Amino acid sequence: QVQVVESGGGLVQAGRSLTLSCTASGLTFPHYSMAWFRQTPGKEREGVSFISWNGQITYYEDSVKGRFAISRDNAKNTLYLVMNSLKPEDTAMYYCATDFVGSYGTWYRESDYNYWGQGTQVTVSS
Repeated sequence: QVQVVESGGGLVQAGRSLTLSCTASGLTFPHYSMAWFRQTPGKEREGVSFISWNGQITYYEDSVKGRFAISRDNAKNTLYLVMNSLKPEDTAMYYCATDFVGSYGTWYRESDYNYWGQGTQVTVSS
C-alpha cells in the first residue's frame, strides 16, 4: 500500500522561511517524478513545483520562482520544498504528489499523479 505523508507546515510571519518534507512508502521512490501542489478554499489545486525522478529537471509556478526550491533525497525517500520570503498569498494547504504518468511539459496537471498525501497547512501572517 502506497503512503504519502507531508510534514513541516505551520504558521510563519511574512518574509520568513519554511521547509516542507514528504515521504513516500510502498513504491520505489527513486523511480518517480514528484510535485508539490497547493490549494486554498474555493480554488482549484495548483501546481507549485515539480522534480524529475533523478532530480535533474525542476519546474516552478511563476509566483514562487526565485523563492521556493524543490529537491529530493532518493536515499531517504524524501521530497523537500524550501520556501523562502514567504508571502500571505502563499497561505494554503500544500500537497505532495507522486507516480507521475504525464509529460514534463504539463507537470501541473493533477490528473497525471496517482498518489497524494493528505496535505500540510502553511499559513503566512502579514
